[in-house]
Amino acid sequence: MKKSLFGYGLTTSALCRSGGFDIYDDKFTQSSFDEFGNALLNPSKFDPLKSELEIPSPGFPRNHALIISARNLMSEYDYFASIAPKSVWISGTNGKTTTTKMAQWLLENRGSVMGGNVGIPLANLVNLKAKLWILETSSFTLHYTKFATPEIYILLPITPDHLSWHGSFSEYEEAKLKPLSMMKEGSVAIVPQIYANRPSKAKIIGYKDEKDLAIKLDIDIDLIKFKIPFLMDALLALCTEKLIFGVTSFRHLNDFVIEAHKLEEFKDRYGRIFVDDTKATNIDATLQALKRYAGKKLHIILGGDDKGVDLSAVFEALRSFDVCVYAIGSNTDKIMDLCFKFGLPCERSEFLEIAVKKMDEHMSKNAKDNEIGLLSPACASLDQFKSYAERGDLFKKYINSL
Repeated sequence: MKKSLFGYGLTTSALCRSGGFDIYDDKFTQSSFDEFGNALLNPSKFDPLKSELEIPSPGFPRNHALIISARNLMSEYDYFASIAPKSVWISGTNGKTTTTKMAQWLLENRGSVMGGNVGIPLANLVNLKAKLWILETSSFTLHYTKFATPEIYILLPITPDHLSWHGSFSEYEEAKLKPLSMMKEGSVAIVPQIYANRPSKAKIIGYKDEKDLAIKLDIDIDLIKFKIPFLMDALLALCTEKLIFGVTSFRHLNDFVIEAHKLEEFKDRYGRIFVDDTKATNIDATLQALKRYAGKKLHIILGGDDKGVDLSAVFEALRSFDVCVYAIGSNTDKIMDLCFKFGLPCERSEFLEIAVKKMDEHMSKNAKDNEIGLLSPACASLDQFKSYAERGDLFKKYINSL
């Protein structure tokens, strides 16, 4: 009997170092072996009767023939469940990376390590012999997880994302909520209030907003330096620390530096304010950016791969702004149509460099703090860029070349 891996991504490349796997990927046209002795096979070679378990890469298509024929599917979380230490899973639509990094920042000196979607793959975490795993957990991983559970589950708000993969918002939402039905007595989940009554053996703490969460966990919100949208991330990181160790290290948390490309403000040679928020790859992230710049005159670049999500909520929010939209990416036509539907001025740009040039023409050369040039696309970047980071780097390059 063989162990099978589906897809040759970051997860499977870490797992396969131990050898003994059959790895199936559409890019393998001929059978061969890798340096660890794993068989590299075309999916047509898969025999479900000869496979004892199947682990897909997290984003492996759920409707792929391999998934449909597999009989023993599990996630990498399941595979390592028997030897994993206590764990904190952090999920949600927007903010999970920052929350995970903040939690690791607070707990690293107490023996935690960070992995999952960010940090170290689980196959490599095992070798570190850590006391605690802090895992950024995707909806893809949760979809495939069958029995692994966390001691603490931190769930940020859920808004539409990855609908082209999950098929619908309800399927995406259920994947995010799946751990609640599997958690054990003595575990704790912190979730948006709307989900607080879901059946679970875990103690569920529901929150309405930042103030409500701070009150319920007895955390002094005024001691946190971070503002919306990072305030929620900071609170949830402090909640994690308090649940495990009974303390809240405000001073240490306030030394945390937000990663690049998230509401990263900078100025051009004229002193105008621009914001690189390229990591806003879903509608919730962009809506959070709009909260930050409420009351400002806004020039916003939107568009890319929308992953099948209806972006109407962003345009509804923009109706309260003095705004000009610059449409880029593979869904340029959709952006233009939505601007027309909601009565918003829009420049058809298609490409980022063109959008920046048009933004420059519309922004006053002596723009003050009340006028903002914002890249917060509400869409993924892979239609035109290698990554969201490349999109942000080019945005800054084009601005600095004006």
